[in-house]
Amino acid sequence: MIYLVRHGQTEFNVAGRHHGWIDSPLTQLGRLQARKAGRALARLIRNETVAMFVSPLGRAVETAAIISQEAGILTPAIVDCDLREIGMGSAEGLTEPEVARLWPWCQATVSGEHMSLEAPDGETLTALGERLSRALSRIIAAPSAAKVVVSHGVTGRVLQVLYLGNSPQNAASFAAPHDAMFQLNAGCVRRLDFGA
Repeated sequence: MIYLVRHGQTEFNVAGRHHGWIDSPLTQLGRLQARKAGRALARLIRNETVAMFVSPLGRAVETAAIISQEAGILTPAIVDCDLREIGMGSAEGLTEPEVARLWPWCQATVSGEHMSLEAPDGETLTALGERLSRALSRIIAAPSAAKVVVSHGVTGRVLQVLYLGNSPQNAASFAAPHDAMFQLNAGCVRRLDFGA
């Protein structure tokens, strides 16, 4: 059983800025979302062995620490560099209107959030899919009964499509909210809301 959690809301999320590999602190709401995710996980993983896998980026590491505390996960998180967010190149730190001004031929590919998944000089979805495939193989192979993965918006979408055997290019049609997690089990992906 895999539980996929996006990091809590950050200051960049509020401002509509692309993160990529740069960081932005969690907001108060982001820390609350992490606590709620931890409480929800505490009910789901009762009496199970747990392995936690986390992106090395600060917003994910902080979220994972809060989740561990709330859920009572005592084993140290496994930091996996392959779980970091897609690299957005020169678009990191920019808003979507700023990206549109710099690269007018690019269009937002996530209608729900109005944010692009790729930048012209950033990492491609194909490259992201390759490194996430490696991470997903390691996660699935872990001997723990429950695996908690704390990652990012684009990363979370691509992990869902890879788990279902689809192409990373299909990621735009998947969600990655801050107030829900996804249960990956028996070839299915199920959304579990825990609220803002």
